[in-house]
Amino acid sequence: MIRWKQYAMGYPDFGLQFNNPDFVLYAQSYGAKGHRVTQTEEFAPLLENCFAAGGVHLISLPVDYSENNKVLIDELKQKVCLI
Repeated sequence: MIRWKQYAMGYPDFGLQFNNPDFVLYAQSYGAKGHRVTQTEEFAPLLENCFAAGGVHLISLPVDYSENNKVLIDELKQKVCLI
């Protein structure tokens, strides 16, 4: 959120890129089953398999945030009427 705000205000992207832990290994360390999706086509079958297997499952699913600036800042800015 802070990166979006800085972008919207014209500030350079600086010091706000953090990495996530390996959630699959994290889930496994607590006895859950961890899964990592690498392709879109894998998600639905994996989800069905997790429901069928029962138990606790964590699915690590990458999200592409590259459209957020365009949609949530650039396009929205054009639609807002400042009084």
